[in-house]
Amino acid sequence: MAQLDAFFKMLKDTGASDLHMASGSQPMLRISGRLERIKYKTLEEDELKALLYEIAPERLVSVFETTGDLDFAHTVPGVGRLRCNYFRQERGVAAAFRAIPENVPTLAELNLPGILGELAMRPKGLILVTGPTGSGKSTTLAAMLRHAADNRRDHIITIEDPIEFVHTSSNCLVNQREVGRDTRSFATALRGALREDPDIILVGEMRDLETIELALEAAETGHLVLSTLHTVSAAKTIDRIIDVFPGDRQAQIRSALSESLSAVVSQTLLKRADAPGRVLAMELLLATTAVRNLIRENKIFQIPSILETSKSHGMRTLDDCLEELLANGRIAPTDAWRNAVNKTRFAASAPQSPAEA
Repeated sequence: MAQLDAFFKMLKDTGASDLHMASGSQPMLRISGRLERIKYKTLEEDELKALLYEIAPERLVSVFETTGDLDFAHTVPGVGRLRCNYFRQERGVAAAFRAIPENVPTLAELNLPGILGELAMRPKGLILVTGPTGSGKSTTLAAMLRHAADNRRDHIITIEDPIEFVHTSSNCLVNQREVGRDTRSFATALRGALREDPDIILVGEMRDLETIELALEAAETGHLVLSTLHTVSAAKTIDRIIDVFPGDRQAQIRSALSESLSAVVSQTLLKRADAPGRVLAMELLLATTAVRNLIRENKIFQIPSILETSKSHGMRTLDDCLEELLANGRIAPTDAWRNAVNKTRFAASAPQSPAEA
């Protein structure tokens, strides 16, 4: 049993999402979005390094010593999986551990819209789940992939860095590949996946031009592709994809994206006002004919208007979701205002000065 296992058990027992350990500091837990210190001594670098190296695979210790950065997944019996990130900082080594549930949650358990299940059953297209770090993107994608695995009879390939949720081959065959261990890069694995007879490809993150281009190609050639981006709205997600490419290629990419895009799910997690924990706020854009035309014609700025007028199609704006959560007492007025796109809409219930925007 590793010495860190006691901290990992505390992570699970407190319902925290993350554990932080840094040289020159006490360990800290992120509970309901806020960091809380653990009543434990300040960790010195040599002591922390010994704790961290005890659970790191031997082949990766030299990688960390050389680069100062390391990502990997670790399983603790009775606790679950953890996404581990080691890094160097001014006072020495540090680490962040993200809790990953042992069992892949269902869409119903996460209280996610049923339309996400419908999207997971589509034969082809590009589905993007976006949001800031720690907004639950991986969990949403895992639930969608579980729905597909339980209800389709297809081949699913995931490309992750590192592998987080471990999926079982129920009705589908699921092959999970980890960057650095099973393949050199996202782009290399994506290029190979097109020759591996996949029906669904999950790309952990679209980090660069080559990966984005290959994901678009896979979606265009009859595969269902799911991935993430660190963007905060549907419109900004589309802009980000197009802006990655040189100006002379952007018209071509707009055309490809307009044909291949199925949906953009933009989400954030907010502190609950009615109970411990956090609650999900979501914006959902579906690629209707009108949306595809706006992408093709470079009128992305009109997408918020489409979201407002297309609720009957299952679309929703972030502000509508925030208003619903606020009306049900699940979030505080200040949090609704702080995360809103149209802050005027929430100003009456949470008046703030412009400096606090």
